[in-house]
Amino acid sequence: MRQERTVQASIFDLFAEHEIGRELSVMSQWLDEHRDLLNLVTRDLRRHGVKGTGREGLPAEAVLRCALLKQYRQLSYQELAFHLEDSASFRAFARLPWGWSPKKSVLHKTVSAIRAETWEDINRVLLASARQDGVETGSVMRLDSTVTAALIHEPSDSSLLWDAVRVMVRLLQQADALGSAIPWHDHCRAAKKRARTIQYARGRPKRVKHYRELLKITRKTLGYVEQAAAQLPLAAGPAGELWQAMVRHYRPLIEQIIAQTERRVLGGEAVQAGDKLVSLFEPHADIIVKGSRDVDYGHKLNLTTGRSGLILDLVIEAGNPADSERFLPMLERHIGIWDQAPRQAAADGGYASRENLRRAKAWGVRDMAFHKKSGLKVEDMVKSNWVYRKLRNFRAGIEAGISCLKRAYGLRRCTWRGLDHFKTYVWSSVVAYNLVLFTRLKPI
Repeated sequence: MRQERTVQASIFDLFAEHEIGRELSVMSQWLDEHRDLLNLVTRDLRRHGVKGTGREGLPAEAVLRCALLKQYRQLSYQELAFHLEDSASFRAFARLPWGWSPKKSVLHKTVSAIRAETWEDINRVLLASARQDGVETGSVMRLDSTVTAALIHEPSDSSLLWDAVRVMVRLLQQADALGSAIPWHDHCRAAKKRARTIQYARGRPKRVKHYRELLKITRKTLGYVEQAAAQLPLAAGPAGELWQAMVRHYRPLIEQIIAQTERRVLGGEAVQAGDKLVSLFEPHADIIVKGSRDVDYGHKLNLTTGRSGLILDLVIEAGNPADSERFLPMLERHIGIWDQAPRQAAADGGYASRENLRRAKAWGVRDMAFHKKSGLKVEDMVKSNWVYRKLRNFRAGIEAGISCLKRAYGLRRCTWRGLDHFKTYVWSSVVAYNLVLFTRLKPI
């Protein structure tokens, strides 16, 4: 990728008078004022070998702007490609080369190349602008957690075994095309039949019987794959190496599915949530239970906002840590970002503990209000009941921000594959949300 070039604004780049057009215009002005962000995007594009010019390339500026458009309007790549070709306002914002529109494959390749760390850095720059313009000072903080679901179906032991058989049959078909000559049999229909039977079977004895048959089919198919991996000719070349890499990826996951099914179904053992695999295709997904509510499969997010409603910080957690364990790390991150402790802070009741309150006070937080007292006295948290009610009501405002992120910016469910892309998707949604909110709050 050669030296980054930018596409300058044109006098013909006219934005519609509609509210969305005015927002895009202000967002575009902010991006023009912070062109150093393009170096971060250029670095990511070079890392992925993405061209900056040519038929399959986009300038870094256009990539960043297209990514923001996608998350701002919650568009698929196909829809984004259409709007970039059809809408003058979208073209003006994206700064596309004159007379050319990218295809969805180009958009997918370039937009997905931006890393989550880059989006986080962009958010830090945006917060610095908000601080400079007096939109956000970081002196008041509220903290809460939520869950973003991964792109998986509702997991069960039978469905996971069926997924395993389907994947292994595809691998065996590919092995045949590469020159493998081992005899094998397609057990997809048999696996599907037993998975369906288990789903509707009544009584544990009936389910266990069909589970034994499904496990036998899965082990037998795994044996075919292991034979093919051992006998696949070395002359298969790069395609064969890629196939072997896929086998190395899926084999331990399939073995884990078999093991946890045997422990749970045949042995009657209670497997810990952290030891369970809930998806063969998104193995990073965690089992998240918040209180007594429904079970979610994805990742827990801890996020902080200020008076402005801007997302000041966000952490995508590994596993399902208790909120009380994450309070001090989130507060410490806030202090690191703003170079000072917040004067006042509010958090959900799950973050409450006497130690958390003591440490927060020691770090300089004057008023620390937890939504549920959890055995703490109001006079220990804040200086008056009036302040406590104000901070408790202030904390409730973060629920509106989380709801907007989920409804309008796609944070209810990540539609991208893989853990790295999951983090990228979440952070790009947060930056799009913050940029739009900042343009609305920015003084004229």
